[in-house]
Amino acid sequence: MVNKTESLYLNGRWVSPRSSDGNPLERITLLSASTEEVLETVALATLADVDAAVAAARAAFEAPDGWAQWEPQQRGEALDRLADALQRRGDLIARAVSSQNGMPIASSRQLESGLTEAIVRYYAELTRTAPFEETRPHLVAGTTTVHKEPIGVVAAIPPSNFPQSLAATKYAPALAAGCTVILKPSPHTILDAFYLMEAAAEAGLPPGVLNLLPASAETTAYLVAHPGVDKVAFTGSTVVGQRIAEICAPLLRPVTLELGGKSAAIVLDDADLDLSTMGERLFTATLLNNGQTCFLSTRILAPRSRYAQVVSAFGELASSLRTGNALDPSTQMGPVVSQAQRERVENYINQAHADGARLVVGGGRPAGLEKGWFVEPTVFADVDNRSRVAQDEIFGPVLCITPYSDEDEAVRMANESEYGLAGTVWSSDPQRAYAVARRMHTGSVGINGYLPDPGAPFGGVKHSGIGRELGPQALASYQEPKSIFH
Repeated sequence: MVNKTESLYLNGRWVSPRSSDGNPLERITLLSASTEEVLETVALATLADVDAAVAAARAAFEAPDGWAQWEPQQRGEALDRLADALQRRGDLIARAVSSQNGMPIASSRQLESGLTEAIVRYYAELTRTAPFEETRPHLVAGTTTVHKEPIGVVAAIPPSNFPQSLAATKYAPALAAGCTVILKPSPHTILDAFYLMEAAAEAGLPPGVLNLLPASAETTAYLVAHPGVDKVAFTGSTVVGQRIAEICAPLLRPVTLELGGKSAAIVLDDADLDLSTMGERLFTATLLNNGQTCFLSTRILAPRSRYAQVVSAFGELASSLRTGNALDPSTQMGPVVSQAQRERVENYINQAHADGARLVVGGGRPAGLEKGWFVEPTVFADVDNRSRVAQDEIFGPVLCITPYSDEDEAVRMANESEYGLAGTVWSSDPQRAYAVARRMHTGSVGINGYLPDPGAPFGGVKHSGIGRELGPQALASYQEPKSIFH
């Protein structure tokens, strides 16, 4: 891997951050979420580095033979080479991610290596098959050609929970469209991004097409507001997303914001809750990645007729999970990403107790794991749907269960949220489940499980964001249609 003193990848080469005022560079120490040991210390970019990154991306975009001028077929071939290079680094990427954010390595290999590669390959193929130009009859006289042009320089800002796959949801469609990209990783997950840049170099992406800029919050704000940036794509908290929107609004700069969620699982009275057959699906939909997943159904709405059975099933599920070091292949539940995040989760657990919720399992720190930011998988029952633990995004392994009387009440409770990112419906009747899913005011719904599709749009409504990632819709979001009348 690259020397960490040269932590920026700008214009096709590794460089050290530059201090324009002579002051020492700001550095960040990356710690293992499982052991709290120091993984690496990395120097962060300065404002001068942002200027250099934007200049490199702009030059690569605007050159007469630049990335935007490549034929879509050529860009698709380059993305295929990038996917190949990522595949060769799959285990290194997975280990780097799991070491930093606590994702169990079994999940990281599947989602941060395998899924990332699949997303890149999807857009490589879409680049070859999607129409970048179409001619249609003019409604008055003659014909109209609609030409889809790349939007320009993109600032891509992924989060720490899925740093590689969620980075790919931004740079892959952007590159496919002909845009150039500046990737600003989360301060908690930088090391895995080095492997991505190594893969980009091996794939032969031209200098300036894909750049890496680890940066502080202040420097990131400078990037978001930079006059040389044409679009911002961000995944993270609603609060930060709102700040990005505030910066971009007066600039009339387009944004894609994939923000928070507090999704509901509507368990219907005919749902199959047999953990021997449904346990993996229930786990993936509610506790994947130690609860650090935006789409998780962490609000369980249970019918009063089967309430005790639902509470028992989720309690058994949570207590059965193997908690341990994220790099252990047998681990199902690792630590959360940081000490601050663990404290946040524990504060919500204390709040649930204060609000009168009934603790079913968990609620503390696992025995025998004194190092690392571990929290027991926790289930609360008898939770008021209006309480903070039911309404706030906790981003940790905490589930709350609330009873309902009929389907209408369940749908109403599911929709009583400032968020609208995802949701699930659990039933033995697919048509009944589909009808309930249609009534949920949210960007996506899973039936008897939740598995995002790289070929379908993903995003939210209300405070869960603006725009969509994945699918052809994401490619379109990095394009500007130009109508030519002739």
